[in-house]
Amino acid sequence: MPDFVFAYHGGGAPETPEEGEKVMKQWTDWLGGLGDAVVDAGKPVGMSKTVSAKAVEDHGGSNPLMGFSVVKADTMDDAIRMAQDCPHLQMAGATVEVAEALDM
Repeated sequence: MPDFVFAYHGGGAPETPEEGEKVMKQWTDWLGGLGDAVVDAGKPVGMSKTVSAKAVEDHGGSNPLMGFSVVKADTMDDAIRMAQDCPHLQMAGATVEVAEALDM
């Protein structure tokens, strides 16, 4: 069964401690519901920089990475169904990029 990376883009940090607790519960409930499919629950990431051959761009470009997770799924469609329930998508402008991790 292949691994899939969920790359979280957009959204933002909770504005209050209470909102933070609510969001954290949504995440733990969602990840718990995925069960053994979770390979790496991942974590949020800090401010990023995009490095190219010609320059370094601050803030990861127009759609910076906010965090990641790794899951197992039979197919891309199965991974997409998992991602569609992700609490990250409840934030304005947030997306989840789904990509299969290829064995080399």
